[in-house]
Amino acid sequence: MKKEFKEFKEFIYGKKVGVVGIGVSNIPLINFLLDLGAKVVAFDKKDQKELGEIAVDFNNKGVVLELGEGYLNNLTGFDVIFKTPSMRIDSEALLRVKEEGTYITSEMEEFVRYCKGKIYGVTGSDGKTTTTTIISKMLEAEGYKTWVGGNIGNPLFAQIEEIKEVDRVVLELSSFQLMTMNLPIDVAICTNLAPNHLDMHKDMQEYIDAKKNIFLYQEAENVLVVNRENDITYEFEKEAKGIVREFSSKRELKSGAYYKDDVLYLLGEEVCKKDNIIIKGMHNVENYLAAFIATKDDVCIKTMKSVAESFNGVEHRCEFVKEIDGVKYYNDSIASSPTRTLAGLKAFNRKVIIIAGGYDKHLKFEPLADEGYPYIKELVLLGATKDKIKEVFTELEEKKGIKVNITETNSLEEAVNKAKSLADPGDIITLSPACASFDMFPNFMVRGNKFKEIVNNL
Repeated sequence: MKKEFKEFKEFIYGKKVGVVGIGVSNIPLINFLLDLGAKVVAFDKKDQKELGEIAVDFNNKGVVLELGEGYLNNLTGFDVIFKTPSMRIDSEALLRVKEEGTYITSEMEEFVRYCKGKIYGVTGSDGKTTTTTIISKMLEAEGYKTWVGGNIGNPLFAQIEEIKEVDRVVLELSSFQLMTMNLPIDVAICTNLAPNHLDMHKDMQEYIDAKKNIFLYQEAENVLVVNRENDITYEFEKEAKGIVREFSSKRELKSGAYYKDDVLYLLGEEVCKKDNIIIKGMHNVENYLAAFIATKDDVCIKTMKSVAESFNGVEHRCEFVKEIDGVKYYNDSIASSPTRTLAGLKAFNRKVIIIAGGYDKHLKFEPLADEGYPYIKELVLLGATKDKIKEVFTELEEKKGIKVNITETNSLEEAVNKAKSLADPGDIITLSPACASFDMFPNFMVRGNKFKEIVNNL
């Protein structure tokens, strides 16, 4: 039984509340807390100048701002702290206030605690955003008022009183958001798991344990959806508290969703043909299978088929940009891990010219070389990881005699122009970095938009 939001209103009124991070999700949170009568202090590494009008607005509203280097030095003496998702719970500042008896939480945790609508939570290493979007599209097409949040969409906590019991909510949940989650989620979907974010997590096990929180606190009537072909998610079934549902791209599952002979099935009934799905690649077949089995109680097969045959995909995910002189350019900037890049490469069914490299998340690039080489015509490298990626392809040549042509560049613009010079009519050039963007860009969206800008100016 979900808690009534009036409990939170009564609890937060008059409290001294610290909000760590003045970003996209926390700006509406701060305004909401002010409306609820809290006394808010906001913390951020940015200074007044970088925050600009946001800082001016909060100053005028009476929010105390702790900014710049050492911004967490005064994180003490609070009733409640809302942390930003990427802030580790074992950080020195949070351990200090925890000892003081402060209630530490996050916008997402409080949303799940009080949301009346049925929640679909989607996590995984790859495919989260596309699967989240597919589920939301199908629920909307079925006639539900649908809210999308978490890593995508809008911060929802400030709108929680507008969400009704008959509504549906779809949340994309990262490992960082899940690390401290200890609440039941109605339908939990894990698309797959592979090494990722090892720059932020202590090790792979901590990453897996964080993901598990999407289902560990479920109740008997809740649902867990897992990828039967991913060894890690398949193991989750042993710890599941609720109903387990499976999807597979490799075997027939009469009680699940599966792919066989170029057709997608749900519980043995045909939903659609693979060739009729607009967004290509087996990874997207898996995303649809996950969405089908997750929503089977709320969405009819006719609606599922309609969405699969009309949905054009999500920006920055194998997104077609432009064709120039017979060469097609694709923006797959979301591909911030080797496994995601591999999935994108396989979607094209031919060798492509790939632009890769970026911020180092301490992931292994051997799979990109060992599994990716049959799909790569030319490899154009940039960013902090270009030497590490080059090294695994050099090893591939030394050990197996398989050579992939590699060009190193110093900027995205240089990389695009180099790729263009290497391309022949009929070729495909894709930005699919296998790395995060933070060495050169604030996020994958800025990187993807810059790529599109460069391509459109060619």
